[in-house]
Order: sequence, then C-alpha cells, then structure tokens
Amino acid sequence: MSTVVAKSFYTKAVSEGSDSGSIKGGLSPTDSTIEVPTLGAPVSSQKASFWRRPKHELDSIATQLSVFDDPVTLEKYRPPPSWENTHRFDPAARWTWREEYRIVRKIDWLIMIWACIMFFSLDLDRSNISQANTDNFLSDLGLTTNDFNLGNTLFKLCFLIAELPSQLISKRVGPDVWIPSQMVLWSFVSLSQFWLTGRASFLATRCLLGFMQGGFIPDVILYLSYFYTKNELPLRLAWFWVSNYLAEIVGAFMATGLLRLRGVGGKAGWRYLFLIEGGLTLIIGITSFFMMPPSPTQTKAWFRPKGWFTEREETIIVNRVLRDDPSKSNMHNRQGLSIKMIWNILKDWRMWPIYALGIVFMVPVTPPQTYLTLSLRNLGYTTTQANLLSIPSKFLGMVLLLVFCYLSEIIDSRVISTALLQVWALPLLIALYTFDAQTSPWVYFAVVTLITGFPYVHPVQVAWASTNSGGVGTRTVSASIYNMFVQAGGIISANIYRDDDKVSLNKRGNRVLIGICVMNMFLYLFVYVFYKGINKRRDKVWNSWTAKEQEEYLEKTKDEGNARMNFRFAY
Repeated sequence: MSTVVAKSFYTKAVSEGSDSGSIKGGLSPTDSTIEVPTLGAPVSSQKASFWRRPKHELDSIATQLSVFDDPVTLEKYRPPPSWENTHRFDPAARWTWREEYRIVRKIDWLIMIWACIMFFSLDLDRSNISQANTDNFLSDLGLTTNDFNLGNTLFKLCFLIAELPSQLISKRVGPDVWIPSQMVLWSFVSLSQFWLTGRASFLATRCLLGFMQGGFIPDVILYLSYFYTKNELPLRLAWFWVSNYLAEIVGAFMATGLLRLRGVGGKAGWRYLFLIEGGLTLIIGITSFFMMPPSPTQTKAWFRPKGWFTEREETIIVNRVLRDDPSKSNMHNRQGLSIKMIWNILKDWRMWPIYALGIVFMVPVTPPQTYLTLSLRNLGYTTTQANLLSIPSKFLGMVLLLVFCYLSEIIDSRVISTALLQVWALPLLIALYTFDAQTSPWVYFAVVTLITGFPYVHPVQVAWASTNSGGVGTRTVSASIYNMFVQAGGIISANIYRDDDKVSLNKRGNRVLIGICVMNMFLYLFVYVFYKGINKRRDKVWNSWTAKEQEEYLEKTKDEGNARMNFRFAY
C-alpha cells in the first residue's frame, strides 16, 4: 500500500539526491513558497538483501517525503486534536538514520519481545491438547476421534465468534487493557482442565477457551501498528509467529517431562500439563498489565515515572509512523466503532479477496498437523517418542516462516510468497495419498514432517490485510474479519479426517486436501490480477489529472481509506 503524493509538489526529481546527502523541496511557481526543511534521500528504490537492510550514512537525514511536506495535503492529513499522540506531531521534524535505528531497536526490546512472550503463552495453552493426546487423553475421558473433532470445531467456532467483539472492546478500552485481561481469563479456563471429567466438560472448556482467546492476535497486531511502519511490521510479525513455533517446541519438551507425572496423586499426566501451563499463562497475563503502555507517548506510569522514551524519541516514533501511513491518526486508542462504521467496512469489497484466501489457504496442511502426534502413536511410537518426533516439523516450519516472510519483502510480492505454500504442499499430499498399511512408519514420518513443517505464510497475509485496509477503523475490523475467515477454515480442516476413514490412512480426506490445494493456486492468481487491475486503473486516472485536479480531489473527496484514488494496494 502507498499513498501517492500530488504531482504539484516537488517538481524537482527526488532521485537527484544521494543517500549521503539530502533533498531540498523544490516547489512549482504556482505553489506556496513555504520553506520545507531538508528531507532524506528516498529509499523506496533500494532493495534489501536477504540478511541485510540497505546501508545508509548513519548521520544523514532519514525523514522521508510524505503528504505532510505538501502545504495542501498537510492540512488534509493533519492528525485531529483528539488523537493521543497529536502533541508530538511535527511536520518539520527531522532525524538521522542513527536515531531511527536506535529507536527501532529500543521498540523491539520493549514492545516486540513482550508481544512474542504473550503469543508464546497463547499457543502453549492452545496446542497442549495435542500433547495431551499422546497420554491417553481420549481414552481417559471416554472420547472418540469424532468427539475430539467436535471439540476442535467448537473451539474454532467460538474463537471465530469472539473475534469481532474482542476487537471492538479492545478499540474502546485500549489493547493495553484488554489483551492482559484476555490472558488472565483464558489462563483460568486452561488450568481448570485439570479437573475434566468427560465429554461435556471437555467441550465446555474448548468453547470457553475459544471465546477468551478470540481476537487476541488481531488485537496485538493493531497494538504493534502504533509503533512500526508498514515495511517493518511484516518481518516483526514473522518473529511474532516464531514464538508460536517456539511454544510448540518448548511445549513438546515440557510435555515429555510433565506427562511422566501420570500416577502422582492418582492423576493422569495430562492433567498436570494443563494445570502448570495454565498457571504460567496467568503469571504472564498479570505481568502484561505493567508491560503494555497505551501508546508511544503514554509510557509513563506510577511504576514507571520516567517512561520508556524521551520527548525526542516520542517525536521521531510518532512522525515516522504517520509519514509512512497518515491514516493511523484517524482514531485515538480509546475510540470505539459505530454500527454504521462497521457496516461500511464489511461492505468494502476490495478486501474480500484476502478474506477468501483466509478461509482456504491453510486447509491443505492443517489436518496432518493437527493429527501429527496421534498419527505417530497409532504407528506404534511411545508417548515420549511421539512428542519428540513432532519437534523436527516445528523447527522446519519456524525456519521456513522466516525465509518466506523475508522473501515477501525482497521480491515485494505478497501473492507469490504466499502461494508457494500450495506449491510446497501439493506433491507431499499426493505422496501421502499413496501410502497404505505396508508403508514404513519412518517414510510416513518423513513425509508428514515435511507437510507439517510447511512455510507458514499467515504473518504475510495478516500484514497484507492490514496494509490494504487503509485506516485504523478499517484495520481494526478487517483484521478481525480476516482472522474469522481463517478460523472458519480451521473448522473445515477439523472435519476432513473422519473416524471411518482412519483405517485407510485418511485416503478420502487426503483426496479432498489435494483438490483444495489445486483450487487455492487459481485463487491466488485471481487475487493477483484483481489488485493489479485496480492499481492500474487508478494510476491511469490519477496521472491523467492535472496538479490542480489532484489537489481539488484531495480537498473535496468523501472517499476514505483504500477507496481514495491515491491509494495503491499491495499484491
């Protein structure tokens, strides 16, 4: 996504500048002769390598050209007085690359790492049901595979239902209040699974966990967008989801030890697994109340009297984020959404293709992942072996997650980097379909490990949806809607492998997965053509207007967010 600057501004080519120097705004004779402070050399044309960001002269100006440097569009995009960071907005503010790098590192340490810790606890409580399965969880409670499927379906359904309400609450009270509250609530449900007695209590806790955890991920992503630019967020989200994989790897090791408690106090080992991991989440949830400031300019508190950032650092954080995306000042962090606003966002047909991807893109790889540990047990591996054999796929998935997220930024194509998941899965699913009872358990393990170690492109698509939303209000709701479609895809996935298909090693289910995988490839092609076509049409219209016509449009248009003629979609 980008917001195109009107052609009346900077008639001198920006490319005349060099990275070690700076660029002075040259205005056309018809424009205001307001003195514009020196801007940094543009970085949009510089491509990052896989491991290294573009090099800059550390003491050269980093401030990039934006709508705030045009005296006409400055007033159009100026933050309203109600925005919580308005007092730090300064269109004349300039800073160096040295300052910017230092502040981004500081945000990574103070904000990003704790977001990863919170997500770690979410996935620990969300995925420990798989480890419990290796300790005779189903037989202890008198459950069947279909009961387990129903529990997963109800969890996904409740998670889905809670997405939008959770986002609306978060927008009203602030994610800094709501996210820790969510964590404390679901931690009580998680540790209460120690006292499960049968089918009814199992299904009830699945529903409650879904309700309590729903909305957590888009809430955190919205919160992170207060601190990072659109180019920084996808890679941070990649590391954010790395904590998901770390939770599964650490969880597998923890389960190996905790499940050995079977028999202590006459209780099954999986009961202690739920109790201890739920208690860990409770501690993290309570701590989160003290680790999440409301915004970059609101880090001071009674327990943190000096705050995290100086006035200079706050100015840089606020202005660099706004220059990257002026729409982030549309709403303050305690402003709720009206029914009319929600309805208008739901009607935004430009976001529908991404929602459609959300419901199907993970389906081909989810059933093998869900049943990995149970499948290994059915192949004759012990509880300890099944848990430890699940670790290689988690490690592979973690590495591929980072590779594909970096690839997305390097090639600057969301469609290509995310569609490669389907290319990865298709031949492996075909191989899995050919397996029978005579297939070696180790061959089965190798193929399933490759399937479940798939490149997890979800962070790229989450950032993609956020980027194409074009406003805080839209971003709040669209993040929830996208995640609702992802959860709906989880419901579909939870019902593909059935009890009556288990004898044939789920041949019918794998045939369905192959068909969905092929369909997804064509869907990604459609999304590419869809967004490229919109951008091409807008470029044609926008570039055909004179400078005066562009300025009149920006002053008078009622179009908002991604409907504006100078908005360009990422694809």
